[in-house]
Amino acid sequence: MNTTGNDLKLSQESLKRSGSLDELRPDERSFREKPGLLRRVFTGSRRKKGKKFIANLQLSPLGADSSFLPNSSESPGSSPSADLSIRRGVFSRRHYGSVELLARRADDVDEGSRFRVENGERRGRETDSYHSPSTPLLENPEYQTRWYFKYFLGRHHQNYIGMDSDKNPFVLSILLSDANDHQIQQYRAILWRRTGTEKICLPYNPGKPLTVRSVLGCFSRMHKIEKGPKEILTPSILKDLLVLEEQEGSVNFKFGVIYAMSGQTADNEMFSNKTGSDTFSKFVSLLGDRVKLKSWDRYRGGLDTKSDTTGTESIYTVYEGHEIMFHISTLLPYSSDNPQQVERKRHIGNDIVNIVFWDCPPGEQPTFSPQMVKSQFTHVFAVVSWDAENRAYRLQVFSEESVPLFGPPLPVPSLFYDFQEFREFLIVKCINGEKAAFNTPTFAQKRERTLDSLLRDLYAEHMHGDNRVMLSRRAFSDALVEPSLTSKSTNKKEEARQVEFSRIGQALKLDTIMKGDAPTSLATSSSSKKEPWQPQCFFPDFAYEIICGDSWGSERLIIATETAGAFVIEEGMLPHPIFERSAIIRQIAVVEDHGILIARMDKGKESRLYVFRLKDFETEPTAFYTKSDCKDHKLEGSKGCLFFTLNRPGGNYLRMAIAMNRKIILMQWKHSIAYSALCPHEDTINGFVPLQELSLNETPVLISLIDGVNGPENKVCVGYRNSFDLINERTGEVISLYQTEAGKTNLVAALDVCEDDEKELLLCYHNTCHFQKLDGSHNTEEFDFQWCSVPENIVCASPYVIAFNAEGLEIRLLINGNLVYSGTMPEMKLITSKTDIFFATTAPEFYPWPTASGGREGAVLISKENTPSGSGLSSPNSPNTAKKPFRIYKVSIRALTGQWKKEPNGSRTMPASPNLSHRMAHHNAPSIQIPDNLSDRDSPSPRLYENTRLGLPRTKHRTDTASTDSGVPTSYNSVSSTSSPPASPV
Repeated sequence: MNTTGNDLKLSQESLKRSGSLDELRPDERSFREKPGLLRRVFTGSRRKKGKKFIANLQLSPLGADSSFLPNSSESPGSSPSADLSIRRGVFSRRHYGSVELLARRADDVDEGSRFRVENGERRGRETDSYHSPSTPLLENPEYQTRWYFKYFLGRHHQNYIGMDSDKNPFVLSILLSDANDHQIQQYRAILWRRTGTEKICLPYNPGKPLTVRSVLGCFSRMHKIEKGPKEILTPSILKDLLVLEEQEGSVNFKFGVIYAMSGQTADNEMFSNKTGSDTFSKFVSLLGDRVKLKSWDRYRGGLDTKSDTTGTESIYTVYEGHEIMFHISTLLPYSSDNPQQVERKRHIGNDIVNIVFWDCPPGEQPTFSPQMVKSQFTHVFAVVSWDAENRAYRLQVFSEESVPLFGPPLPVPSLFYDFQEFREFLIVKCINGEKAAFNTPTFAQKRERTLDSLLRDLYAEHMHGDNRVMLSRRAFSDALVEPSLTSKSTNKKEEARQVEFSRIGQALKLDTIMKGDAPTSLATSSSSKKEPWQPQCFFPDFAYEIICGDSWGSERLIIATETAGAFVIEEGMLPHPIFERSAIIRQIAVVEDHGILIARMDKGKESRLYVFRLKDFETEPTAFYTKSDCKDHKLEGSKGCLFFTLNRPGGNYLRMAIAMNRKIILMQWKHSIAYSALCPHEDTINGFVPLQELSLNETPVLISLIDGVNGPENKVCVGYRNSFDLINERTGEVISLYQTEAGKTNLVAALDVCEDDEKELLLCYHNTCHFQKLDGSHNTEEFDFQWCSVPENIVCASPYVIAFNAEGLEIRLLINGNLVYSGTMPEMKLITSKTDIFFATTAPEFYPWPTASGGREGAVLISKENTPSGSGLSSPNSPNTAKKPFRIYKVSIRALTGQWKKEPNGSRTMPASPNLSHRMAHHNAPSIQIPDNLSDRDSPSPRLYENTRLGLPRTKHRTDTASTDSGVPTSYNSVSSTSSPPASPV
């Protein structure tokens, strides 16, 4: 389609009349001053034709802070930590305090002696603008990562063994199960390789069964396998796979605790402290319980429990199912004849994480340096001191340079007034630190050698040994066998084998539990802390399937449905319709700064963009648009558009990119934000100014607009079928950013995570996230991370990145990709993440809740007990009563990003939110019905329809949140803070 003057024409006179021509940048004016001219740029990309696919692109605005830029004196790539600092840059500093690389001593020649320090201090910024971290969270918690023990062992599943294209053995385990809180049938697959384990959860479709080939193709670098693996039927494989999973790390921990006094500069002096002070004793008692070692029958952490050769007592505790033994220096054997105190060093020096209690006089700061303790094994030092003036504990953390950043980040300042809060923070920091240390080259190489040896032994045993008779000859492309113990077609021999297979697995599981080596579970913890992603119920009962939506301010949503038109939903009020059912909206965007609503209606060749004024939907009486009413709001030149995207909030101008088959049309709203605020106007479609047209050789899948790269230049990230490109808007220059792995054609998002000089995109495809520099350099996959399922949407709410799909969500840390939460939710759909995160899922009272005998393990994001039922804004007489209603939830971005209110005593809590009236909670609302007489032929002009408010008058039953700190209202049907949070972890 050749778009010329008649399609996208804006004269110079009209711009002058609007008073907006002078607001345009010089490079934009150069081609706009010619009336009717649309600048056309050919990108010159050489690509094959790809299939059309519309992606829901989610962008997360991140504020800029120049004080957190990497130190210019550090050269990129000088060390793993230097590269990590440059890659994460603002994220490490914004959410992990002041992370500095300690200088190497002149007499130090050891390559592993460089440490970075995290001390909770920031230079050049007011600490009031820097918020404390959220609740301490265990990263990669075992109850969510040890899949084989939790889901596979004790259940019938399939195991395959084979060789990859590099002639390295692998094992694939596949399970079809509904072992989650809502009995959603899912495939779970674990791939065991020398480099570690990869996991993925795939949806179950009875009409389209998976094959071994298709499951393997979901993992990285496994699409080139030509010879199919063989299924192992012998039950002896179960114990071998359990041993493989145990290589991920111990579920129990041992930490060293060193007592050091002011003025001591060497570990010999510290270990020679026979006893500690009263302050140290109080700190030790805070860590755990003092236990007798002799005849101790629980986790001993390498201490002697028979003859007291390692002391008579120690400190022991349990945190969220993890058993922890502390090696206290003053409780280990002391020898007056041995100045080096070898017995103490033997235990503490072999601990990956050491806690150093620095006992110094009031007003004096700790002078600890990691070089004081000579150990090749210790990678993390947590330095604790008592601040007598503030009556609080102070914490510093030193980490060896190759240890990835780990949480929780220290508060600013790093003072802890609540001792129990400090204890939990310190324990979680130590556990996460030890897990992070296992990813350093020292431990990673050892683990890789161990896994390679175990896998080769397995391959030799099952492929060349006596167990070859127990190999299945199922073809590579055959469908996977589903559990069939209850099937009449199952022969008795196969049924007996499956029963024996499950029995042996259950016996192994019980034995592992009895030995104390089982992955932990939240069921063993009494923790009832509120997670930062705790949702609030925004609307309890919505009867229609949601296509798309967007937030309108902080208290309203505009929701588009397939069969009932579009509605405005406000918390504590009934939804009211604004578009008739014939106006099917496929994509919607609300731009409050300019007072407009942009909608893409219909699909295929008839798809178009429409622009409306927001005030039409908020002043009485509000507008109700039919399909014919929308004709006057049609944006010329947008016919046949695939999708559109806007630049992220915060810029001075609104820019829009429209995907049109093999080209992109760039437009800009002619008024700046300041002009729109000071000079109200009535512009709709005439407010958009065409900038230029980018011609492509392939249909785009997704687009991300990036403002101000390298000064005033704007760029466009375009995602194709299996690649990402970066296009300079002004010159049309194309940079090939990233080529996805063969077979991974499901592009999800390109998130702009640029801040100041950190020029990066988070590229998401299939179940992989990749960090990419905008100049195409440093194209390394070293920092990629994988989701445990294939997401449909990605939301960045630093320090978290959240993946959504139809069966649940998964939350990871942006800083290192570590998992912190995953949960299942039936028919889940992300609505918007512009202000807060809004999503819809099946109302919990309609969940297929497991029976009491099935049990549920782990935290529940939305539980049946803490959701409203039988009251509220329900739709009992909706047209589709057989369809389970949806409940809309809201997750506060302020809670996710750690914007807490600082109390005078130094404690940190979430800001209080106003309470809503309970009047609506006890009012039986009528169903949402659209009158049949409202059709296209009856309404030649926009219908101001005043009586479509259903049942109740539009009276606000809430408190204005403008005066609160959070701006997040707490509704009558909010999830209780004492409840565990929609759906349980998978």
